Amino acid sequence: MNIDIYNTLRDRIIYLDYAPGHMLKEQELAGEFGISRTPLRTVLFRLEWEHLVKTLPRTGILVMELELNTITHVFQARLELESVIGIMAAERFTKDHFNRLDELMLECERQFDSRNPKTLASLDMNVKRLFYDAAANPFLTEISERLYCLTFRLWYFNLLKMNADEWNAEVISVREDLLSLSELLRADAPKMVGEARKDHLLKHLKRIRSKFLNLSATH
Repeated sequence: MNIDIYNTLRDRIIYLDYAPGHMLKEQELAGEFGISRTPLRTVLFRLEWEHLVKTLPRTGILVMELELNTITHVFQARLELESVIGIMAAERFTKDHFNRLDELMLECERQFDSRNPKTLASLDMNVKRLFYDAAANPFLTEISERLYCLTFRLWYFNLLKMNADEWNAEVISVREDLLSLSELLRADAPKMVGEARKDHLLKHLKRIRSKFLNLSATH
């Protein structure tokens, strides 16, 4: 599989450059990337397996819609997984990991002024990758990353719609999560880190559901 094309298309999907319900055309994509349809289809099959697109015969490739029920099910699947990763990461956290966490906390403080959804999203991804790196289990990382991409789109959709007060509230929530994780990690409490990861995810889901339903009610 051409990993560069895969990463490009996946990023376009999760960052909503391709809107939910958008139709992708194989011929156009093959022309853009200068490849034949065979290697392109390998990438598209992977994206379909990850539930980001769906092949419609004689029509094209549909970018999957944002469905709250589906997203809720994915969050449920993520809960225990994030707890396990949190515990494993806490048991293996090094000085370098703490330094990186401190840098991410400083980056979070800068988000109050930036109001840049991609920057805040990148911060969230980097926190997850820090825990992946510390946990050092590639199989857990692969599963978690795939599920994360499915929930990420709805969160990012919400970020794009937030007003100034909602944005600040979201950044405050991210900052509080980072502070609590930092304290538990420094207290050498792996099980509590795992529980905190679950609690943060549940709060995250609650905020997403509330924001999405409010948006849906007004459109």
